[in-house]
Amino acid sequence: MSGHDYTPTLSNAPFAFTAENEALAQKHVAKYPPGRQQSAVMPLLDIAQRQIGGWLTEPAIRYIAGFLGMPEIRVWEVASFYTMYNLQPIGRHHVQVCTTTPCWLRGSGDIVQACEKHLGIKVGETTADGMFTLKEVECLGACVNAPMMQIGDEYYEDLTPETAVKVLKQLAAGETPKPGTQSGRHTSEPAGGATTLTSINRPAE
Repeated sequence: MSGHDYTPTLSNAPFAFTAENEALAQKHVAKYPPGRQQSAVMPLLDIAQRQIGGWLTEPAIRYIAGFLGMPEIRVWEVASFYTMYNLQPIGRHHVQVCTTTPCWLRGSGDIVQACEKHLGIKVGETTADGMFTLKEVECLGACVNAPMMQIGDEYYEDLTPETAVKVLKQLAAGETPKPGTQSGRHTSEPAGGATTLTSINRPAE
């Protein structure tokens, strides 16, 4: 693996939204009627997580609680319930392999093993250079294109061990892998191609 600098934010570092992120946060808050501003807690947690570098610190949790005028424990409840939020530092590339039943039946166990072998880590660990964190996750909603994994905001679908490793190699090299299906399938058509409605039959005039 290449040696990229990786310095995670300290857990006790002071936190405040940047001017740009505060404006974005206010836009989300404005979507809700008076007295319901606390409903914006999830997008605000996401904004904070992205600003910090992929995880949420205690000062960030406290800041959002104050920003929305809600008890700190309520923010902790949300941040600790949803797996989209990370309460510990993660690598630059967060590799989340779905191992729920549809993906498992299509070989997600082999995808996990291929990622572990290539990265030299186990599920739940981060590479020494801070580039990759590998996790197993529950259903990500792309069952028809199983097996799949999410890295950052992108889905990589119809994976084989070989194509999964190819995606990791491209990211390590600073490249941008093509998201979506890795098999060439068109969206969610059958893996072997369309079998119905393959031609247009126009009515006789």
